Order: sequence, then C-alpha cells, then structure tokens
Amino acid sequence: MDHGTDRAGQGTVSEPAEPGRVPLAVVVVDRDGLVSHWSRGARRLFGVPKDEAIGRTALDLLPVSGALPDERDTTPYAAGDGVGPDLESSLDGGLSYPAAGRARLTASGGGRVDVLWWAYPLVGPGPERLLVLAADAEGLRAGDWAFERIAPGFALHTDFPGAEDLARRLPEILPSMSVDESARIVAQILELGYPILEFSQNDRVPVTPDWGVARRAERKARRERAARALAAGEPVPAELRDEGEDLEYAAVRERLEFLNEVSGRIGTSLDLSRTIVEVSRAVVPRFTDVAGTYLREQVVAGEGFEDGVPDTTTMWHRVALEHTDEPGRWDDVVPVGEAMPFPAHTPFFQCMTSGEPVLVPRISEEMGHAIAAQFEKRDIRPLITGRSMLVVPLKARNVVLGFMILLRHPERPVFNDMDRVTGAELAARAGLVLDNARMYTFQENVAETLQDSMLPHIPPRMAGCDIATRYLPGTLLGRVGGDWFDAVKLHGGRTALVVGDVMGHGLNSAAMMGQLRTAVQTMAGLDLPPAQLLRNLDDLAQRLGDSYLATCLYAVYDPIASELHLANAGHIPPVLVRADDGRSELLDLPTGAPIGVGGVPFEAIRVRVEPGDRLVMCTDGLVEVRGEDIGVGLATLCESAAHPAASMDDACDTIIRALAVTFAEAGRGGRKDDVALLMARLGGIEPDDVAEWRLALDPSEVSRARAVVREQLHDWGLAKLVAPAELMAGELVTNAVRHSHARPVALRLVRGDTLLCEVEDDDHELPTLLSAGPLDEAGRGLRVVSTLSREWGTSRTKSGKTVWFELTLPRR
Repeated sequence: MDHGTDRAGQGTVSEPAEPGRVPLAVVVVDRDGLVSHWSRGARRLFGVPKDEAIGRTALDLLPVSGALPDERDTTPYAAGDGVGPDLESSLDGGLSYPAAGRARLTASGGGRVDVLWWAYPLVGPGPERLLVLAADAEGLRAGDWAFERIAPGFALHTDFPGAEDLARRLPEILPSMSVDESARIVAQILELGYPILEFSQNDRVPVTPDWGVARRAERKARRERAARALAAGEPVPAELRDEGEDLEYAAVRERLEFLNEVSGRIGTSLDLSRTIVEVSRAVVPRFTDVAGTYLREQVVAGEGFEDGVPDTTTMWHRVALEHTDEPGRWDDVVPVGEAMPFPAHTPFFQCMTSGEPVLVPRISEEMGHAIAAQFEKRDIRPLITGRSMLVVPLKARNVVLGFMILLRHPERPVFNDMDRVTGAELAARAGLVLDNARMYTFQENVAETLQDSMLPHIPPRMAGCDIATRYLPGTLLGRVGGDWFDAVKLHGGRTALVVGDVMGHGLNSAAMMGQLRTAVQTMAGLDLPPAQLLRNLDDLAQRLGDSYLATCLYAVYDPIASELHLANAGHIPPVLVRADDGRSELLDLPTGAPIGVGGVPFEAIRVRVEPGDRLVMCTDGLVEVRGEDIGVGLATLCESAAHPAASMDDACDTIIRALAVTFAEAGRGGRKDDVALLMARLGGIEPDDVAEWRLALDPSEVSRARAVVREQLHDWGLAKLVAPAELMAGELVTNAVRHSHARPVALRLVRGDTLLCEVEDDDHELPTLLSAGPLDEAGRGLRVVSTLSREWGTSRTKSGKTVWFELTLPRR
C-alpha cells in the first residue's frame, strides 16, 4: 500500500511507506452461523481442509481460547480504531459494525494460533452475514516488519467467488469509510483479486489493530533483489530464499505492474485495427518473444455473430504478429491477413472452445508436426518446436472473440502457472478493449449502412443540369441524422431538387427523414406543383404524429423554359450564382412554416435562370453554429459559392472549407450538426434541340406523326433511332387520338442526354401496362413501348396527361 488517506480527511501522505504483504485467510459466515466460504489461506492458517470447513459452525472452527496478551507475551499492542467486541461475540451475531482485534485460537491438532482478525458485517440480500479476515500474528512478528497500521487488501488469483460482489458492496460493508477510501479499496479489489495483508507506517484505514515492531532494512533489500531475480526468470540466490511466500507476492506485484502498464497502452482508441496492434505490441518482448493474434472472421469485418462455442468450421483471421526474431522470418510462413480454421486436436481449438488458457511448457517434435500439418506447403516446425507456448483466449461477456498464441525462445524460462494466470488476465483486458472496438465498428457500419440506404445516389448528370452533393455527419459517434437531399426526374426533361432537415438527431430523426423523403419522391413523381407538394407533405407529417418537425426546400428546374419553380417550408433560402457576372444572391422566397406545424399555407415563385447559372441548396448545419449569427454563415455561403472552381465537386469542397474557416476564426469550434449540400449547374436545353407539333383528333394524323419524327431525327443525325422512335411515337399518338376529347394532341421531341418523346392529350385517365395476347386489340401499344424504350412513364397535367419514352443516344 504505497499511499494512504487519513481518516480525518488530511489527504494523501507525502512520504509513501514501504509496503509488505503476508497471506490472509478469508472466511464467510452465513446467517445460521455456518461457514459458507473457506479460502486456501484459511486452510493454511487453521489447518482445516475446505471440504471439512464448509457447512460447519464457525465457532467450532474459530474458538477463542483466551484473551491476549498472556503472561508470556510482552509485545505491546492495543485495540485500534473501531475495535469493540471480541471475535467470539462477532461470530455469535453480536457484531453490527466493522471490528478488528487480536486473539489466540486453538487450531486443528491442539496447536495455538495467534491471529490478527477483521470482521465486516455483510448487509443487503443474500445468506451471507459476516466476512472474517485473519492473518498469522506470529508470522508478522517473526518477519521483523515495521508499521503502525495494517489492513486487508486483495491481489491476483482470488479463490473467493464473491470478490466482485464484495467490491461493489464495500461502501455498505464498511460504512465508516470515506468515499475516497472506499473508491481506492474497491479499485484495488477489482484490479488485484486475492486477499493479502498490507501495512505501512503512515496509512490509516478503518478498523485496523495497532501493532509496532522494529524495522530491518536488510530484509527489505533482500526482498527487492529476490523479486527482481524472479521477475527476470533467474534463479534466486540461497541467501535470499528465507523470504518464503514473500517471494511469490513480490513476483505477483511485478506481474501486476506489468498488467497495469499493458492496460495503459491498449485501448487508446476505438479503431479496431489500431487496438489489435496495441495488444500485440504490449507483450513483446517483456512477457513473450512471439505474439500472434487471431480473431473471428465476423469480428474483423465488424459484424455480429451468433452466440455459441466455435467449432472446426469457424474461420480465424491472423490479424497481427509481433516477434523478436530476425525481420521477415515469420512473414512468409504465417502472413498477417490469412484466414484458417483449426482442427480439434490442436491446443488452439482447446483454448477457443473452453475459453481457458492452454499451457504447453515445451512444444515437442510430435506436437510441432501436428500443428504444422495445417499449414499447406509451409514448414512451421523450425519456428515453434522447442519453444514454450501459451494460448490465451480473448473473451468479452463470456464470448470468445479470438485468441493469442504466445511463444518464448528455448533459452528463456518456460511459461509457468503464474504466467498462465497473468496471460489470462492480460487477455481478459485485451478482450474487453477489442470487444469495445468491435462493437463500435459494428455500430458505425450499421449507421453508415442506414445512412447510405436513406441518402440517394444521384447521378452527376440529369436532364439539362449537372449535380454535386455532400453529406457530412454531425459527430463521429452518430453518423445518422435527419438531413437529406434528393433529385427526382420529372417528365418534360425537368428535375425536382430537394433539401430537407428533420429537427433532432439520431435514429428517430433518420427514420422520420426516410419517411418524408419517400413521400417527396412519390409526390414529385405525380408532378405535383411545389406548393401543393409541401401542403401534402405537411398533412402527412400530421398523420404520422406531432413528435417531429422538418424544414424542406423544393425546386423544379425546367431546362426548356429556363425556369425554376420553388417553394419553401421553413428552410434557409437557396443561393443562385449568375453565370454572366458571377454574382451570387440569396433568393427571396416566402419562408413558410416547417413541415409538421399544420394549417399554414405554402407559396411558390418562379425565377428566370440562364444556362450556366448555379443553384446551391443546403441545410442549416452548414451555415449556423451555436453562439454565432446565422447571417455570418449565409454571407460566407454566398461569397464562397461565387468562387470559380474546376468542377462541381471542387465547388462544394470550397464552400465547406470556407464555412469551416469562418467559424474557426470566430472561435466557435467545430460543426456539431449534420450537413446536406446540393449544387446544380443549370445547363438548359437549346431551342434547336426541341421540336413540337400539334395533331388533330384524326386517325390519319398517326402517319403524319411518324413522318415528322422520322424527318426530325434525320435532321439531328439520329438515323439509328428512326425505326424504334417512329414505331413507339405512332403507338402513343394512336392512343391519344382515340381517347382525347376536344383538344389537339401535342407531340414533342427533345434531344438532350437522351432522346425524349412526349405525347400529351386532354384525357385524365392514365394508361396501364396490360398483358396482351396475339389476338388482343388493346394493350399491345404500351407493351411495345415498354420493350423498346430505355425508360417510359405517364404523368397527369392540368389539362390531361402526358405519356413519354426515352431512347439512349448512339455514341458519336
């Protein structure tokens, strides 16, 4: 115990005392006064085996034969803080608070045992009533130790099954302890494990008997030298061996320091690859000479997997290999990245199925051959034969994620039982760190998949315009949000451009965003005017519930009419960059209320645009940060959008960088909200690429329609498209003439990225694709169009409907 905290709250002692450790017995007594736990230390101290002690009356095993000191004992001692009742009254149920003392007990065989004891009442549910800790007082005196206070502690290899529960309940068990003292001892119990006794000259802890003897510096020096020799794997000189079990605890302390050091070096990030490398490098060369790390295939992929024990079909990926051999010796034989199963006869299979370490003191020729048999065309025997091997499982929540193969050179001491326990503890810590990284990777993959599924993959070129988009998550831990963008193809060569933002963050907002985005796509396909579309979207949000609000900006670009038709629902306005002079401006739109408010009108405006103009639409996460006027961000958006750029992608990146620099210079820190950015360069369609005709309601006009289509395609140099185009145009005009009521039929050809043919009439009933037999008169026209066209569709208009098809332009 290197540091202490005074009971009066005086803080940590500035001069740490030299700690010492001796074995400690642990006995748990239930509410009936029967022994329910009897540790190995209790067996050594009292000479009673565990199977004989469990279930017996505690007073029979721990009888008090007399008070101390007696006539022959001249060592001064006194009851310490909180010591009240004797051990007998404590065991007999008279203890209601922590106590400690010294007593002379009659051990098995009639011997007398002088012990120091601590008794803690166990509160809360469960059959246990009392925790008794005891140490050999004669052993302490013979050891010639120097201290004022002594207290029980815990170290590695506990055989006390309730140790973790004890650690959690320690503040209740020791109600007289301060918060800092409880936290320190709880941390020690969880970190170390088995019971020991610690003492120092300066420490004051509750319920500790006073004890005073002289100090011998020589004993301390011998103990330190013996511990260093044992930790280095060297033989302990004979003159140092009189320490007995102290050497074991010195070695334990050395291993504990190693584990603490390893714990500080692993888990510095949630990146799975980095964590794997940290785990492997932490043990080489101090603990082992070779460390190979294998993980389940699903762990490497950041995926979930079913519970259950691995089998011979489970694939294990070698994800890291650290060694002290000459460079390249292992690389060709056991390369990192290889995946393989392990047969049932191997120690690796035993480790991953049992979840327990497997120790092989020396790999024999026979075992080396058996292990090497699974490496086809590679002889691994020279690398492993004669070495000491320890295979430790990487577990978390009782699930084996992988395992580590640790090898030592033949000239180094073989792995022993202490190494096995140390390796298991190391693997347990590493497994937890790896599992945290795995779960983070898995959740990140799920979030990215969800976000990718909700955000559209918009082609960079649509009818009459080029499009570039960006989506930036608000935080690294939450890669999903409510921001979205979209571009929807409409008839007549038009494109609907959408940007929206559901208020809030997380999966709920993302789910709401997915519903609204789907609704916008559906209503845009019906060619609803922008204001009407927002009205319907608001009604839908009301039906879905009142938990969420959303803003939305909806614009329809008509490249033939060179016009934007826009409506806004509480969103920030778009920026229009003029091509002629490079001037940028925020479009003055009727703001409107957010989607979900209900009962508010939406208005739309039309804006004249020219070829080359650029429209920039974004969510407020790009231009607004906490504590800064949104006007600053909007001004920066306008300015950066006007900067010339080599491409649309470069233009988007310029805007994002400019906003980031602006807020950083203002001292507002990084962006916290999601960002959706959509930029469209409005290229337009030249008048020479559009041809229109009006056709009378006469069946003879069908042949005229075929003729004008044929002639126009020849004029445009599209002779290869004449045959399918005039056939399909004739079918559509035939249907239009047959079903129209009064108005002439309109036929239009548009040459853009594709050849678009549209036929409009005044009938509001949309045609449907039917199954037509060889002798059926109806249904064959649309079947022909569906078969020959690249794409086709129907849409209602104010005066009727439009049926259209597209053909891919031939390569020039």
